[in-house]
Amino acid sequence: MKFSKQIVAVAVAVAATWTLSSAPSFAADRSLYERLGGQGAIQAVVTKFIGNVGADKRINGYFAKADLKQLNKLLVEQVCAASGGPCSYSGRDMKTTHKGMKVTTAAFTALVEDLVSALDTFNVPKKEKDELLAVLGPMKSDIVEVP
Repeated sequence: MKFSKQIVAVAVAVAATWTLSSAPSFAADRSLYERLGGQGAIQAVVTKFIGNVGADKRINGYFAKADLKQLNKLLVEQVCAASGGPCSYSGRDMKTTHKGMKVTTAAFTALVEDLVSALDTFNVPKKEKDELLAVLGPMKSDIVEVP
């Protein structure tokens, strides 16, 4: 997947913002959304994450017919809302969305690895990464159909 110079420039700027927004000198009472760097930073991570998934032969078949633009929008909404941001998730619930897809535990694990890789690309600190994974992790029971 190739990215335009504009996307790369935005990603670099977001990475800098993300790193700075997570600096320890900031107040501890900020939401996870704020500590992640807000919607722009979440958008950059989601875009990288979708690229990772697209390149991941273990799971990219699950997304072969997906509307990637819509998927990107919904994932940004989902992460934004789950992290305490001002977004509302407009998609279907996870059980309905994944019904009949026969998602395996191994596929879910691969997806999480692709997300962690995207977070690592933008130097998201361990604390925020762990908090985000803890918020998203419970979705596993609604997504995985084949242990």
